[in-house]
Amino acid sequence: MSATLEKPAGKPAGASGLWSAPPRSSWEEEPGGAGLAGKALVLSLACLGILFPIWIVVVTSLSSRKTIDEAGGLVMIPRGVTFVAYRELLSGGQVTRAAVISVLITLVGTLFSMAVSVLCAYGLSRTGSLGHRWLLLALLATMFFSAGLIPTYLLVQSLGLTDSYLALILPSAISVFNILVLRGFFMGISQELVDSARIDGAGDFRILWQIVMPLSRAVLAVITLFYAVGYWSAWFNASLYLNDQDMMPLQNVMIQLVQKQEAPVGLGQAIKTGQLSGLAVQMAVMVMALLPVAVLSPFVQKHFKKGMLTGAIKG
Repeated sequence: MSATLEKPAGKPAGASGLWSAPPRSSWEEEPGGAGLAGKALVLSLACLGILFPIWIVVVTSLSSRKTIDEAGGLVMIPRGVTFVAYRELLSGGQVTRAAVISVLITLVGTLFSMAVSVLCAYGLSRTGSLGHRWLLLALLATMFFSAGLIPTYLLVQSLGLTDSYLALILPSAISVFNILVLRGFFMGISQELVDSARIDGAGDFRILWQIVMPLSRAVLAVITLFYAVGYWSAWFNASLYLNDQDMMPLQNVMIQLVQKQEAPVGLGQAIKTGQLSGLAVQMAVMVMALLPVAVLSPFVQKHFKKGMLTGAIKG
């Protein structure tokens, strides 16, 4: 008895009788040698355009005043390494206080924004919840219509939030885009899991905490990074709502140093006496502002495709 081959599902037979993969579309064909070389060249140039300015900033921040003066400004080739700029920045004073303020605002603001966004997105993902459609439309309307800067400032002032750290968190605590991404991801979770948990007596908060959130680690990691970077990089709210110089976060102090405004007392004295280069201080503050984002981004990068794309197209 001769053995017979059954046709695998979805795999058409080739001319030779052997099963072969379906033909690729023209835009899915593997590139040739020239195409691969072109891609490598473009990616190399893009990486160089991103990394070269960062290299200059880091090298300049680690250079002595003599090296910076000999280079006539920014240093591209290191000639000795000195950490005097970082030592002066971290020895206390306004810069250190500003860095601590930025870290605390980022932590508290990110936790608050994630808590509100997750609760809002979960409620909107349950299509049978009370006022679901009207609340969703109200949120969408805020993406296209805004009261403007002056009414927002008057509202913050009337609430007594000026010269308060709450003014750096509450006005920008919620991003409707992030809520919609979370909502789309939550709607993609199997309804059978939710129904089975509800039959076992679980309430909405327990379902959210023990079922929905563990299955949404990817999108939660991405949205957390978005909020954290937003709080860490924010400077406009501080310049608008804070009048006390001692309350300024790191980004605002960096702007003052880069724009060559009045430097903190200790740094200003070191710069005047020639012990420290003002340009090295500016670059060191830039590195301090960039470092947390550069460290955290690679750990969240693997979640971007699953978290953002899936959350954006579901629902």
